[in-house]
Amino acid sequence: MATKLKLHETVALLKDLPREGLRRGQVGTVVAIYKSGRCEVEFADSQGRTFALATLAPTQLLRLAYDRTSRRGRTKLVA
Repeated sequence: MATKLKLHETVALLKDLPREGLRRGQVGTVVAIYKSGRCEVEFADSQGRTFALATLAPTQLLRLAYDRTSRRGRTKLVA
């Protein structure tokens, strides 16, 4: 990842994490950042209930962001 992740950023997993019961593409939120550069990521269901917490390297994550300047006024998801 070119730039450091920030607290409360939305991220997606780049690879399956079978031990944690998580699959590639699952979306989470960065809830802590450690001196080592690793991040604590919370994964929650549609009701906001946490179903997993994982400490991950930034290279295991894809930052998600909304580009509000796309054509036709639409909001599109960009990586």
